[in-house]
Amino acid sequence: MSNPRWQGIFPAITTKFHADESIDAEGTARHIDFQIRNGIHGLVTCGSLGEASTLTLEEKLQVAKIALEAADGRIPVLANVSETSTREALRYVDGANKLGVAGFMVMPSVIYVADAREAMLNVRTIANAAQKPIMVYNNPVAYRVDLKPEHMVELADCEWIAAIKESTDNIRRITDLRNTVGDRYQLFLGVDDLAYEGLALGCDGLLAGVGCAFPRETVALYDLMKAGKFAEALKLYQWMTPMLHLDVSTKLVQNLKLIDVLVGVGTEHMRRPRLPLIGEERAFIENIVKKALATRPAQYQSVV
Repeated sequence: MSNPRWQGIFPAITTKFHADESIDAEGTARHIDFQIRNGIHGLVTCGSLGEASTLTLEEKLQVAKIALEAADGRIPVLANVSETSTREALRYVDGANKLGVAGFMVMPSVIYVADAREAMLNVRTIANAAQKPIMVYNNPVAYRVDLKPEHMVELADCEWIAAIKESTDNIRRITDLRNTVGDRYQLFLGVDDLAYEGLALGCDGLLAGVGCAFPRETVALYDLMKAGKFAEALKLYQWMTPMLHLDVSTKLVQNLKLIDVLVGVGTEHMRRPRLPLIGEERAFIENIVKKALATRPAQYQSVV
C-alpha cells in the first residue's frame, strides 16, 4: 500500500438532523462544503461528535455517501468504525468501501473494555478487511482502552495502518510515540485544547471538533505552526482556547452544535437522549462564543 501521509486539519464532522431526528442530508452537505471552502484537508464521518452511537449502520453509510458527494473528490473522506462487534465492523467496512471512502478511522473497542491483545486483533482484522488506509483512534479517557506506543510497534507490520489519532489527555504520549515508532505513522492530535502543544511536538495534523464551526481559523493555526510562526500561532490559539475547552466534555455534541447556531452554520437538532442546553449551561456557552466572535481575528475569519 502507498501510505497517503495524511496531514492537516481533519474535522470530525457533526451529523445534521431535522427536528424529527431524521438525517438532514442537505444541511450536512452544506456544512461539509463550508468547511472545505475554508481549507480543511480531510474529514471523518460519524465519530463521537457525529453522534455515531445514535445511528444505525445503514444511516452511517448514508452519512458517508452524503460526505463523499459533498466533497466531490476535493479532500479524503474517512468513515469512522465504531461498531460494538468485529462482525458488525466488517459489515460496515464492506458497505463504506463500496461507496468509495478514502479510508477509515477505527476505534479499537467500543463499550466493551478490551485488553490490548483483543483491541489489537480487532484493529488488525478490520484493517486487513478494509484494504484501505486506517487511522487508529486511541481514546483511553472516553473508552478506557489504551493502545500504547509498544502496542503500535506490534501493529507496525500491518501495512494498512497509516495513522494514529491520539486522544489521551497526556501530551507526553506524542513524544513517546515518536521516540518509539518514529515516522511509521502519521500522528493526529484528537484533543482540541491540546492542539498547539501537539503541533509543537510534531503532530502531522488535528482531528478537530470546534474546527467544524471555525475551519479557516483552525487551518491557520496549523499553517502558522508548520511555518514556525509560534508567537503568532499562540495568539490565535489563546483566542480559540475557551471554545476548544467545550470539546472536552460529555456534552461536546450539545456544546458544538450550539456553537454552530451562534456562528450561523448549523442547527441544534440532535438525537435523544441528548437535548439542547438550557439555563446556566446554555448561557455559559453563549458568553464564550459571543466574546470570541467579538474579538475574532479578521485575517483568519472563516467565510460562510
